[in-house]
Amino acid sequence: MRITNPTIFYSVLLLALLHVGCKENKKESQSEMETVKTDSKQNPIEETVFGEMPDGTKVKKFTLKNEAGMEVDVITYGGIITRWTAPDKNGLYEDIVLGYDNLEQYLDGNPYFGALIGRYGNRIADGKFTLDGNTYNLATNDGDNHLHGGEKGFDKVLWTGVAKNNEDGASVELTYTSQDGEEGYPGKLDVKVTYTLTDDNELDIQYQAVTDKPTIVNLTQHSYFNLSGRLTEKVLDHELHLNADSFLPVDGGLIPTGELRQVSGTPFDFKEPKLIGAEIEADNEQLKLGLGYDHCWVLNQGEDDFSLAATVHHPKSGRFMEVYTNEPGMQFYSGNFLDGTLPAKNGGTYAQRSGFCLETQHFPDSPNQNDFPSVRLDPGETYASRTLYKLSTK
Repeated sequence: MRITNPTIFYSVLLLALLHVGCKENKKESQSEMETVKTDSKQNPIEETVFGEMPDGTKVKKFTLKNEAGMEVDVITYGGIITRWTAPDKNGLYEDIVLGYDNLEQYLDGNPYFGALIGRYGNRIADGKFTLDGNTYNLATNDGDNHLHGGEKGFDKVLWTGVAKNNEDGASVELTYTSQDGEEGYPGKLDVKVTYTLTDDNELDIQYQAVTDKPTIVNLTQHSYFNLSGRLTEKVLDHELHLNADSFLPVDGGLIPTGELRQVSGTPFDFKEPKLIGAEIEADNEQLKLGLGYDHCWVLNQGEDDFSLAATVHHPKSGRFMEVYTNEPGMQFYSGNFLDGTLPAKNGGTYAQRSGFCLETQHFPDSPNQNDFPSVRLDPGETYASRTLYKLSTK
């Protein structure tokens, strides 16, 4: 375009300069928010700041999206899944995981909402184990026992997060190096966990780890689910199926006795779908010890066989979840120790049994029980575990 009138020329020039200034201010504002969008296969991965650690280090949040409209929020503190939306039978998307709205609440102590668990998921008796003749002493942070990696397990550390282009969907790769001796465990452990949200409404979680000394590893994910979308309501109306013929009975400290007990004829029989609340108050010694279900089921598939481990259906909403894994065990926890004191995301509090966990893992206390599948990892080997959660409606 050619401009010959000087007045018009200077007016256009002024407008152009104002436009550039606005663009620069917009850039600065966006930079302050630290919002980044990374192209995945078909949807952007949004990266924002969720909060700051006490030392000022920023905690990032990655929002994974798929074509269908599902979203999963993951933060670098603890690798926590803070939000996960899924459609009901009418197409209404609602959050289906318990958690908090801000970092401060997570830092203030929480029952492992949505967190990555390590180095060792579940309990180790008396907080110690022996490996190659050496005894290692761990924190006893659950009565006399060690639980979920100790005082500062993987749920309380800051991971490095990177959004990744992935043909399968939107991914975030989290990495963390656990130094030799951290929380009492031997060996430097390099860990990588990848969350991938596919267009089939699947969250695929893949774990890898390598060590420079013989050590033990048992990683898992500790999301509390409530498929109703009403996160403060009890989950007793959910129908659960567990692909397991036996479970691990426990002692008073919730440590497995070593027995693999058949579920048939007991409240622990979920071979056919059954309401979580159907027998949770039954007169059963094991239920009394856990105040409900807090036990590991022995999955029917062989070790390293990636197959269906569990399904959960919420009839009212129609939401249906399938869980696939290559792990030998599944800890089903019915939220028994939630007590109505913790604040919920959208007001109210989390009542007892307002969320359930399906933690895929090796068996509790395996380092001290020779008949359980080994959790040992040696230099030159790669720990590899995979769990996939698939959401649909029926």
